[in-house]
Amino acid sequence: MDRMQHLLAESSALHRHLCPRQVLGVRMGMLAAELLQLELPQSDRRLLSLVETDGCFADGVAVATNCWVGRRTLRVLDYGKTAATFVDTLTGQAIRIHPHPRARSMARGFAPEAGDRWQGYLLGYQRMPSHLLLVDQRVILQQSLERLLSRPSARAVCQICGEEIINERELLHEGSILCRPCAGEGYYRLEAPSMAQTVQPAISQGRLPISSPTR
Repeated sequence: MDRMQHLLAESSALHRHLCPRQVLGVRMGMLAAELLQLELPQSDRRLLSLVETDGCFADGVAVATNCWVGRRTLRVLDYGKTAATFVDTLTGQAIRIHPHPRARSMARGFAPEAGDRWQGYLLGYQRMPSHLLLVDQRVILQQSLERLLSRPSARAVCQICGEEIINERELLHEGSILCRPCAGEGYYRLEAPSMAQTVQPAISQGRLPISSPTR
């Protein structure tokens, strides 16, 4: 309990308050340490955390594991779920953890003094045993761990827009190197016409096959 309170204090310092999702993030990180038999927060980069939403929850996971976006040990996958997968990059083991479907309804029973539901979640999530609060599942990554981690020293240049691509995130089309936006996979589009825009429709219709570089 003392260790959890220390981690919660660190997490709340990032937001100037403590909320239930921070508690969930910290509890998931602590459970991951137990299941993977790792000492967390880590002092190296052995653990990779894949969180399925951003915000307070992600910071709770980061504090409990010492996985951070800036250290390339935490990735945010915007699935809108309060869940995370923890990967031991040494053994390849991966465990996905999410809240128990009944965690919300059970939380108030562990915090009878709570004045409202929010306070009940905040206190209850701290007091509930892990098997009632969380569900853990062994998973197999759809993408190879090598591909996820990549080589941070790798560099490439998109042959359409000319921008640099790092971390082996370039795509290949008939021998040409493309960044994802120029390959039609971008989250934005240019206001002014460009060479990239002429390529995107054909790719989206499947006429231009795109693949990741073979490693």
